[in-house]
Amino acid sequence: MITPGLQGAPDQVDLVVVGLGVTGAGVALDAVTRGLSVLAVDAHDLAFGTSRWSSKLVHGGLRYLANGQVAVAHESAVERGVLMEVTAPHLTRPMPYVVPFDSSVGRLMAGVTRAGMWAGDALRRGARTDLETLPRPRRLTATETLQMAPALRRAGLRGSMMAWDGQLEDDARLVTTIARTAASYGAHVRTRARVLSATGTRVELRDKLTGATRTVTARAVVNATGVWADTLAAEVTLRPSRGTHLVLRGDAVPGLRAAVFCPVPGATNRFVMVLPQPDGTLYVGLTDEPVDGEVPDVPEPTEPEIGFLLDVVSAAFARPLHRADVVGAYAGLRPLLHAEDGSTADLSRRHAVLTGASGLLTVVGGKLTTYRRMAEDAVDAAVAQAGLDAEPCRTARLPLLGAAPRRVLAELEEPVRLVRRYGTDAALVLASAREVSGLGDEELLAPVADGVPVTLAELLFGVTHEGAADVGDLLDRRTRVGLVAADRALAVPAAERALEICAAHR
Repeated sequence: MITPGLQGAPDQVDLVVVGLGVTGAGVALDAVTRGLSVLAVDAHDLAFGTSRWSSKLVHGGLRYLANGQVAVAHESAVERGVLMEVTAPHLTRPMPYVVPFDSSVGRLMAGVTRAGMWAGDALRRGARTDLETLPRPRRLTATETLQMAPALRRAGLRGSMMAWDGQLEDDARLVTTIARTAASYGAHVRTRARVLSATGTRVELRDKLTGATRTVTARAVVNATGVWADTLAAEVTLRPSRGTHLVLRGDAVPGLRAAVFCPVPGATNRFVMVLPQPDGTLYVGLTDEPVDGEVPDVPEPTEPEIGFLLDVVSAAFARPLHRADVVGAYAGLRPLLHAEDGSTADLSRRHAVLTGASGLLTVVGGKLTTYRRMAEDAVDAAVAQAGLDAEPCRTARLPLLGAAPRRVLAELEEPVRLVRRYGTDAALVLASAREVSGLGDEELLAPVADGVPVTLAELLFGVTHEGAADVGDLLDRRTRVGLVAADRALAVPAAERALEICAAHR
């Protein structure tokens, strides 16, 4: 179980994990499946920080290859294949994307783009990802390009290159599923548990629900708090970078059958992405801006960043986008290791496991796609440092809860939305909702409000099986209704009802 607060948590374990973003959840799963006892805690909730503010992509490493980071590019491609074919095929899907060649894209840049996409296909082959998962890139004529993206500006359009990458159903859903899987193997996963201090063998915790404090001893402690890592480990120096995305309604750029990567004028390897989502919205992103000062709990996009994204996308499409088209915006801070030159643009592709004077292990840097490898490296370091008796890492072959081959998922009889978000656990979601509420399927599976596709069954499951403790947990992390403020307001009564139903059932 994923449980808010510390009641019933152990006082002594092999490993304490601090932070329940994608990396911390991954560390908990890796460690518990090696036979270690694990307590994983977060001061707030699952996926509260950077892990829920991504582009919702499973990147194959093409940009890193262009920057000369061959090893990082290969690692990204390998981990993309693991996610899409083994651990989370239910939460990922192949995403076609086009790079349009219009009058702003010269012949040289078009040639570089084509070469880059074929290099990306070489990464796919090197990672042994099947062609059925990610087909080869190909050149499209102008007519074919407009079939994939009819809203593109037609004047000067010479065609495009189309390639494939991985797309997540939702980043916070991935984190939640990893945490659920860790808990299913016996890890103690606790939210609302703030770490007051930490060393390599002990943590002092405060239960945010009761105010009580307690000390937990461990053979090893891993700090996986992302952009807050330096608050526990003074030896870590971070240079956060802010990445901003916009949320649009689908009709702002109608008819998209593929993502569109819009070249940034004057840059040879930078694009603004327009990413269609299964709920009918579009994400547009992203920026890369260095950040100074105190790290906020929830970063805010800036108006200049919003304007930059709108301007780049508007240049590629027939109808210019306006500020009024933006129905939501979000920003995430990447936990980048400090570079001597102060740059941030490419640092997020690296990760490191650092050991402090007290023995506290800190895993930092990296990105969502490579979370599993980051977790493996962190647990390897903990095992070596503490002399733990642990089995080898097995997470590259371990399906997350609900995972199954795509052909199996396609044959499930449960509602498509539930299968897309829970895989083979879709039946469990519905059965659990029936049991706790006594309601029929029609009411449980109806959208909670006009234009808001989330269902009461999902909200109930968020409480009963995923540790949601309040409306924010349900709407901002178990589901992503909160990305659009107007939709969130419509969904609040349903979230409150789900919490009341579950409280009455206890």
